Amino acid sequence: MGWEALGQWGEDAVRIERLTGGVANDVWSVRIHGQIAVARLGSRSDADLAWEAELIQYLDREGMTVPVPIPTTDGRLFANGLVVMKYMEGRPPETGSDWRRVADTLRDLHRLTQGWPQRPGWRSSRDLLHTETGTRINLTAMPPEAVIRCRAAWARLVGRQTCVVHGNPNSPGNVRITADRVALIDWDESHVDVPDLDLVLPDNAADLDDGAHDIAAQASAAWEAAICWQDEYAVKRLAEVRAV
Repeated sequence: MGWEALGQWGEDAVRIERLTGGVANDVWSVRIHGQIAVARLGSRSDADLAWEAELIQYLDREGMTVPVPIPTTDGRLFANGLVVMKYMEGRPPETGSDWRRVADTLRDLHRLTQGWPQRPGWRSSRDLLHTETGTRINLTAMPPEAVIRCRAAWARLVGRQTCVVHGNPNSPGNVRITADRVALIDWDESHVDVPDLDLVLPDNAADLDDGAHDIAAQASAAWEAAICWQDEYAVKRLAEVRAV
């Protein structure tokens, strides 16, 4: 159905302009009932989108600032791969103090979601030690030596507690800051994994010690290489993963 699905949010629902930053999705600002919102159109399954919507609603109830889904006129939280979300005011993080606030917000997320079920169809970094595919990751598409390097980095996370991770919080475009709150946006890569993957932030804002930061940085680089393979960014990230 594509963008025709937007009509399920009301006869006056209209797209305004395409937003940058979407890789796997088409993201636009929209006007719904006279209010600005953000709409994301992709190819995720209903089960995948239901998992994300339930997570976001839970985090909102727990006091986090998140882009809550806006329901269709008949009460659904998504329709034909389209999700419409509350617009988040604010600016990207710029200073060390900003990024430390981001780290605190991520730790709230991790604390609130211990024991959360895995996103349908996804695999964690630890799962990928023993399996080859999960959502956008297909290790069979990577050179065998690259897979060995990635798995060696992920193996260092074994035994850690898991929770929901945002998936890409170190991108300034995925954070909106105001004087009194930090909002994490773009939850399309969120899934259950080891929280260290979220904490490789600019200037080590999460204050990880040298050993913990090295483990997290290597595992994060391996994850991004695998999930983006084989564009230039993925090749660059793989180069940061030490050879075994």
